[in-house]
Amino acid sequence: KKITAPGQLNSHYAPQAKVRLDAKHWRPDEARLGFGAVDCDLNLSLSADLVEAAANLFAHLHRLDAEGKATIAVSPIPQTGLGLAINDRLNRAAVPR
Repeated sequence: KKITAPGQLNSHYAPQAKVRLDAKHWRPDEARLGFGAVDCDLNLSLSADLVEAAANLFAHLHRLDAEGKATIAVSPIPQTGLGLAINDRLNRAAVPR
């Protein structure tokens, strides 16, 4: 399939850090991107609002990436509604480069 837009590339949304998805436990050396009521470095939405999470996704990934840690661990995001699109972006961010 021919690529016609950067968003079609698997790694288009990828930060420099590796991205670990569905993290239920944090490792001390990771930047922590949360969703809902979790202790983390940055939270996509404390109230688990998928619209808020989608709006914050790229800025939060880039802020955590700028911290220079090797890995960004991401809390699980529901696989329903807008969560499907958020997970698509996160899966692209997690593609090895």
